[in-house]
Amino acid sequence: MAFWQQLLIQVAITSVVVISIITIFYCFFLKPFLNKKVQELIQASEAIEPKITAGVKRGVTESLRDIPEAAVKDSTRQFLRFGSDLFENGLSSFLGTADDLARRSPSGRRDSSDDRD
Repeated sequence: MAFWQQLLIQVAITSVVVISIITIFYCFFLKPFLNKKVQELIQASEAIEPKITAGVKRGVTESLRDIPEAAVKDSTRQFLRFGSDLFENGLSSFLGTADDLARRSPSGRRDSSDDRD
C-alpha cells in the first residue's frame, strides 16, 4: 500500500471515530440535559406569569385606594382637555408653533450685549 493510501485511510477512520463519539455524547448526554433545562424554564415562566399579574393588580388596587377622588377627577379633566386640544390643533398644541419655538430658544432672544444697558 502506498503512503498516501494509508494516510487517507487513517484520516477517514479518525474522522468517523471522532464524529461517532461527538454524536453519542450529544444524543445521550447533552440533548437530554438541555431538554430538561428547557422544561424547567418553561415551568418557571408559567409559574411566574400569574404571580406578576396578581402583583400588578394588587399594586394598582392599593394605589387607587391611596389617591383621593378629587385628584383623580382633576387629572382626568386635565387629560381630557389636553386630548381635545391635541385633536383640535394637532401637535402644535403640544409642541408649540414656530413662533413659540423662536421665542423660547436662546437664539431668538436679544443679544446679551443689549442686556447690560
